[in-house]
Amino acid sequence: MWWEDKLVRTLRCRLLQKPGVLGGLLSTIGAEKAYIGEIKIIHMGSNYMDRDITIFVDDGAHLERVILAVRSCPQVQLLEVRDEVLEMHQGGKIAVRSRYEVNNISVLRKVYTPGVAEVSLLIKNNPALVRRYTAIRHLVAIVTDGSAVLGLGDVGPLAAMPVMEGKACLMETLTGLSAVPVLISTKDPEKIIETVVNIAPTFSAIQLEDISAPRCFYIEEKIQERVPIPVMHDDQHGTACVVTAALLNISRITGRDLKKSCIGIIGLGAAGYAISRMLMFYLERPVKGADINPEACERLRQAGGIVSDLKEIMSSCEVVIATSGVPGLIKKEMIRKGQIILALSNPNPEIEPEEALAAGAAYAADGKVINNILGFPGIFRGAVDANVPRITREMLLAAARAIADYASPGEIVPNPLDRNLHRNVARAVAKVALELKLNRDDLTGYFD
Repeated sequence: MWWEDKLVRTLRCRLLQKPGVLGGLLSTIGAEKAYIGEIKIIHMGSNYMDRDITIFVDDGAHLERVILAVRSCPQVQLLEVRDEVLEMHQGGKIAVRSRYEVNNISVLRKVYTPGVAEVSLLIKNNPALVRRYTAIRHLVAIVTDGSAVLGLGDVGPLAAMPVMEGKACLMETLTGLSAVPVLISTKDPEKIIETVVNIAPTFSAIQLEDISAPRCFYIEEKIQERVPIPVMHDDQHGTACVVTAALLNISRITGRDLKKSCIGIIGLGAAGYAISRMLMFYLERPVKGADINPEACERLRQAGGIVSDLKEIMSSCEVVIATSGVPGLIKKEMIRKGQIILALSNPNPEIEPEEALAAGAAYAADGKVINNILGFPGIFRGAVDANVPRITREMLLAAARAIADYASPGEIVPNPLDRNLHRNVARAVAKVALELKLNRDDLTGYFD
């Protein structure tokens, strides 16, 4: 959509209460080629009115031109330029709150000493009771070192915190799980592994987030080997799950049989490699993959994939999935009529969907539509509810099918904010876990 790449700001203006003043201000803003959004009345005085006017501009320089123009308007005073995003982040987006109001001694003695000692002794004698009598059963750690954050790259753990808070907001809002961001101030894989293993008893699952490849593969594998709770690197498996769901629906819309289509992956980092593995598991045959890193190509080869290059993939594959992180990598001249193009790098895709469609693609989408939010909340809810030690490919494929099936006819993915979607995903994941007999009744001895 046109507004997705715009800066959004709110101008708080004091206007003389006189006909034509507001119209003149809006005309001035429009003359600077800024888009105008919502207009709110904040305060009404006897001879003036304060209004918040939302505008969409191209960049900082464009914003400055609009501000200068507004300040030149007669009978208008610019009081403030507000960034709603920054305001929403002030003080953080999450908090830990008590489930009970501790307002008298009786409650205090139950939630804390001396009453809590009885609960501690019960758990000491039967560790399985920890899921019944503590918050562990709904706590999920979101762990990052900040080395591969969104499209920003290595910004470090502190700058990654707003993203981790966002993930935690979504987890709680959509599934009721309490997610706790855990920032790790080292990029040493062994130190990350040891840290997560040592804090694991606090949680029912571990979500690894925004950890760069190839370290993320090793880190996830080694942590999962050492803890008895699910560990999932969302950039890998969450992405793979949602891409698979989208492809299932795209195949229905276009009439393309995925199992008979040649599929190519451009970029074999965390997301691309995981997508390759999941599609090979689903299709039961190899996919082609390309990357400038020879180690990434060898990793695909060892997983059963076919190493290729950009030119061959674009000329031979009916389905092309790009996760390279290189904006504009796919040129319109490379598109063949009838191809399915998923250019998933954020914030700027390898090719804009509109450009790919204009060049002859049968279907095209980007990472703004195919987003991990569709998958990870329900996947973790299902795994936690089933009390499983790990998340399997069968569980991920069940999640992908649940996402695909929930979409309305003609859509490739459903509304990510529909809570029933995430309930369906959780139910599908838990059902497969039960069928595989991965669920367990207790945690006795697991963290000894």
